[in-house]
Amino acid sequence: MMLIKKTIDLLKSLSLYELVIGMALTGRYFFSKKVTIQYPEERTPQSPRFRGLHALRRYPNGEERCIACKLCEAVCPALAITIESEMREDNTRRTTRYDIDLTKCIFCGFCEESCPVDAIVETRIFDYHGEQRGDLLYTKEMLLEVGDKNEKQIAIDRQQEAKYR
Repeated sequence: MMLIKKTIDLLKSLSLYELVIGMALTGRYFFSKKVTIQYPEERTPQSPRFRGLHALRRYPNGEERCIACKLCEAVCPALAITIESEMREDNTRRTTRYDIDLTKCIFCGFCEESCPVDAIVETRIFDYHGEQRGDLLYTKEMLLEVGDKNEKQIAIDRQQEAKYR
């Protein structure tokens, strides 16, 4: 029995059996219909839970949501978030500096999950770039601008995701 198995293995090795099987698989897909997306004109469907570019949100009255609790900074495994804060006249704490270094960020979503007021969110935006390292250092003003520009989509996505939270 062992001799027969070794003989079959030797014949498979000499006949390049694995190569033939691989070429058969290639040939099968060579003649099938190709699926090509013409990016950026065509886009693939995205999940509402997609984690892309970060954004800071505001309340409907225009006030920033971030209360400078620094939970997102503490939970970030890549140490990509830097927050500085100060007390205001009405004894509330607000951020003076909120930076995210997207070259460090691993888009894990921990910052979004830890935020008690839904101030920091990850949007569906994935097609952004930077030509230099400093271009991907997003400041508080840049993050608020992203949030203001995309608030409608963010609100819809947060509403759809509410049942999973």
